[in-house]
Formats: sequence, C-alpha cells, structure tokens
Amino acid sequence: MRACVLSSGSGGNCTYIESLSTKLLIDLGTSSLYAEKKLQELGIDPNYIDGIFITHSHVDHIKGIKVFLKKYHTKLYLSSTILHDIYDEIKPEYYEIIDQNVTLNDINITMFKISHDTDDANGFVFENNGRSIVYVTDTGYINNRNHKLLTNRNLYIFESNHDVEMLMNGHYPYHIKQRILGDKGHLSNKDSAYYLSKFIGNETKCVILAHLSKDNNTKELALETLRESLKNSQKEFDNILIAEQDKRTELIEV
Repeated sequence: MRACVLSSGSGGNCTYIESLSTKLLIDLGTSSLYAEKKLQELGIDPNYIDGIFITHSHVDHIKGIKVFLKKYHTKLYLSSTILHDIYDEIKPEYYEIIDQNVTLNDINITMFKISHDTDDANGFVFENNGRSIVYVTDTGYINNRNHKLLTNRNLYIFESNHDVEMLMNGHYPYHIKQRILGDKGHLSNKDSAYYLSKFIGNETKCVILAHLSKDNNTKELALETLRESLKNSQKEFDNILIAEQDKRTELIEV
C-alpha cells in the first residue's frame, strides 16, 4: 500500500491511499479542484477513485465532496449517523453504510469510534497483504479498547493538533480553548506523543503528524515533543513527517 496526505488542517483534510487494485480517499474537506490537482500530481485520475471514507461531518472534512461526487460519482463509505448529518447537503447517489469492518476490493478496513464534538466520529485501519495504515485525527482521546488494534502498524497518520501552552496563551476565546482541550476536542502534541510512543513498534515504517493548528502549534514543536517522548520510552524511531495544509506529503509506501 501507499499513502499521501493531500491536505491536513482546519482549512481542509484529504488523504489518498492505494493498493495494487484499489484507490481511495479519506475525507474531502478541501475544494474538489484542489483534491483533483493533487491526485493528478501523483498521476491518479480522479475517475478511478473507488471510494471515499468519511471520518465525521465537520466542514473541513466534507467541504469538497458534493462537487467531487457530481463529477465522478464516487461511492461514499460512512456510518448511518454521518449519512444522516450530511444527506440534505450532499445527497450522495452511491454510498455504503459501514459499522465496523468492510472490504473494498483488496483492502480490509476496520472503523473504530473516536471522540469529537459531533454526532459520530471514526478512525480507520486499512490493511492489505500484511501491511497496515492507521488514520486518526479529530479526537480528544483514544479509548483503551482500541490500543491493541492500533499497536505496531506500518504507517500512522496521526493528529498532533496543538501545543497546550501556545493554545492557553493564544487569542482563542476561553470556551474554544476548553473545547479543544476536552475529551471531545483534539489531541495535543503531548497526547499524540504519548499514544504514538505506546503504539509504534518494530513493524512501523513511518509516522505522519496531521491536523496541526496554524495558530497553536508549529512543526518544530510537534516533532520535538514526539521525539522526546520516544526517547523517554527508549524507542529509536525517526521517520516522522509533518502534514501541511496546502502542500501534499510524498507518497509513502509500506
């Protein structure tokens, strides 16, 4: 499998994953045109995207879906609750309700619940031919029951949203700060580093830190926090990338 984060942040999120016979997106919160251009940079014809998996219904994860579906008639994979939340706006023609596990061609997908301030939010594990990719953003914490599922995967696309000190000293209203810090908010650099230091194993090839706040974080802080946590956990791992808002990552093979 190969993966590329096309865009990540509060302005829009979209990630591309492929296997030998399957091409899919996670979310499409950028403009459709942006996603199309980034796919074309990778040599991918948007007509051949097999499905779009939706994590939740916030606008920075679904903004471009309506236009993209009109052009390409791609199938959506989402929970019944998310379908209900977005149906009046998007009215998808092709969709499949997923509850926990689904297979799309040669990729097996496990969906698991995360904690965000919306009616439903989900993370995913994508598996093909013994290789695996974890996708987790927009959550205040990760339930202990999912830790085994997320351990020792090949690639992590993982939220590292904010530095707590920057957030608390920043210009956001107090109630917004409390929302971000809460159990239905976003993972801080420290939270993210804590989980990744537990999950990263001998089979892990790469970590992509995602959904960084443009106001309350820096790439340097996110990277430093994870590296320090790994050092304290006596784990030697340094293949860490930072996903950006208006620039795609390289195409990572696992």
